[in-house]
Amino acid sequence: MPHSTNAPLLEHLNEVMGSMRNSERKVAQLVANNPTFVMNSTMAAVADAAGVSEPTVMRFCTSLGFGGFQQFKMSLAQTLALGIPATLSTIGRDDSLEVLTTKIFDHTISSLDRARRFLDVEQIERAVQAILDGTSLTLAGLGASAIIALDAEQKTALFGIPCSAPIDPHQQFMAASMAGPGSVVIAISNTGRTQSIVQIAQVSQTNGATVIGVSGEAGPLLDHCNIPLIVKTIEDTDIYTPTVSRLAGLVIVDILATAVALRRGPKHMERLMDMKEGLALFRQHDA
Repeated sequence: MPHSTNAPLLEHLNEVMGSMRNSERKVAQLVANNPTFVMNSTMAAVADAAGVSEPTVMRFCTSLGFGGFQQFKMSLAQTLALGIPATLSTIGRDDSLEVLTTKIFDHTISSLDRARRFLDVEQIERAVQAILDGTSLTLAGLGASAIIALDAEQKTALFGIPCSAPIDPHQQFMAASMAGPGSVVIAISNTGRTQSIVQIAQVSQTNGATVIGVSGEAGPLLDHCNIPLIVKTIEDTDIYTPTVSRLAGLVIVDILATAVALRRGPKHMERLMDMKEGLALFRQHDA
């Protein structure tokens, strides 16, 4: 069987490359630098390009858990369909616009794939049910996380309950202070350590609200949440790196809003359809 890790092949390869033999590392480096060439080449061509023997290429494949070179290439092709992992597609100052565009798309696609693979569907289920049972929904986040909160506020009709996303931290604190049983608060922080958002979660939970935490990792925020949603992305401190955590958070909002709307039943869906038709007419009159 191929490598047992949950990560895509190229991401896994980057993690284990340092522990390989020197000769096998040459093959790994070739795969990392030019995966498309390897995918379309024979084992002899790969061995020649890496400066190693064909048996070395075979050992490289089997060390990763594959039955042979062809099976490795099939897995490589599947991985390339998701884009090159961000760890292997660092943006350079001399990159052409075409290369830059490809790298940013690859970074985003592979990062969203990571978020999908690590998402705990059971916690999503709990979050959906909490919103269905709730009487109001408040979202709090700062910076990029505030954009996620505002997007959720735009989907108030889908959620089917009053929904607000105050931007000002003081207003967020006031909302948390007034929350209580029946209130649902979604606290968003990619680091899970934004002090004011942690405090919002803590105050909301103390007052009896159900708190859903959206974070890129375990941390102080999730310690004060009833329902933790960990959204793992490939986020780093590179000045050029796109804010993929924001994109992943927007997808989570779409999942929650869509699931809630569907579970509210046919009457709710009919009202949504009527609203959409009315909105289309409103836009025509407003043009």
